[in-house]
Amino acid sequence: MAEKEQGCSSASTCSRESCEGCPSSQGKGSQSFLEELNRYSSIKKVIGVVSGKGGVGKSFVTAGLANAMQKKGYRVGILDADITGPSIPKMYGLHGPAVGNEKGILPAQTENGIPVMSLNLLVDDEEAPVVWRGPVIAGTVKQFWTDVVWGELDYLFVDMPPGTGDVPLTVFQSLPVNGIVIVTSPQELVQLIVKKAIHMANMMDIPVLGLVENYSYLKCPDCGRQIKLFGESHVEEAAENLGISVLAKLPLEPENAALADEGKFHLLDSPLLEQAAEAVR
Repeated sequence: MAEKEQGCSSASTCSRESCEGCPSSQGKGSQSFLEELNRYSSIKKVIGVVSGKGGVGKSFVTAGLANAMQKKGYRVGILDADITGPSIPKMYGLHGPAVGNEKGILPAQTENGIPVMSLNLLVDDEEAPVVWRGPVIAGTVKQFWTDVVWGELDYLFVDMPPGTGDVPLTVFQSLPVNGIVIVTSPQELVQLIVKKAIHMANMMDIPVLGLVENYSYLKCPDCGRQIKLFGESHVEEAAENLGISVLAKLPLEPENAALADEGKFHLLDSPLLEQAAEAVR
């Protein structure tokens, strides 16, 4: 009973200022958990890319949005916060080890000039599993903000792991996130999954910029007909019920997957993602 009395039973009776997991501490109490950005960096907007479940192409959307914004003339970077499953470096053909100087850690640069920081750029073996507990993973994400020399950026896209666990919570609390893009797929459970991400964002007072539906259809190379591999889309219905916008519905395109596998994602040219990027802008 003593432990229960010391904990946060509700937002109105919270008595522990050190309770980082309590939503009531976000901008409403005396304590802020925002980390200080590296002193040699300047970032105007931080955009999180999240998903309620894995395997929906969140990293693809993150990198695609970054490419599209870079093509529009903005200075963008990618923070790969998916510590246990980083994929951004492979998509761009980047390899470590990252180097540093007296200012901090220097991010790797893609061929189209996008700075990237990921755990895969810091470990000796890129294929070795990351068997770390939550606090260590959260600390690494914070260091990607405090210790990396990002330079001057208009937008920093944060590729987060799926779900509503330690890393999304750490990002929402520690970084000044200006908005999130939710990535989903055309399945019956989409509304339930998206709701979880939206509710977490609302708890943290983070604006939801909209939905991107991936794997919406496969376009037949012969007749051009749209083949709904995962059934009919429910994203418009979900978006309407939740009061948010659908930014893009992306088809399944094998050539885009090939670019990622070959480490040539800087060559991606997706008009649909450019529309989503314009909405984010």
